[in-house]
Amino acid sequence: MKNRLRVLRAEKGWSQAELAEQLNIARQSVNAIENGKADPSLPLGMRIARVFGLPVEAIFEDEV
Repeated sequence: MKNRLRVLRAEKGWSQAELAEQLNIARQSVNAIENGKADPSLPLGMRIARVFGLPVEAIFEDEV
C-alpha cells in the first residue's frame, strides 16, 4: 500500500518518534509503514488520518 506518511510527517516537522508517541505505537512501526514494509490496521489508519486531519484516502492508496 502506498502512503504519504513520510511527506505529511515532514511537513509537520515531526520525527518518527514524535508521530509514534501521538499514535501510541513504536517508532519502528512508523518506519515500517513509511517504507511500505507493513500496512496499518484499519483502526491505526483511522488514527493516523485523525492526527493529520485528513481522510484516510488522502494518506493511503491501494496499489492495484
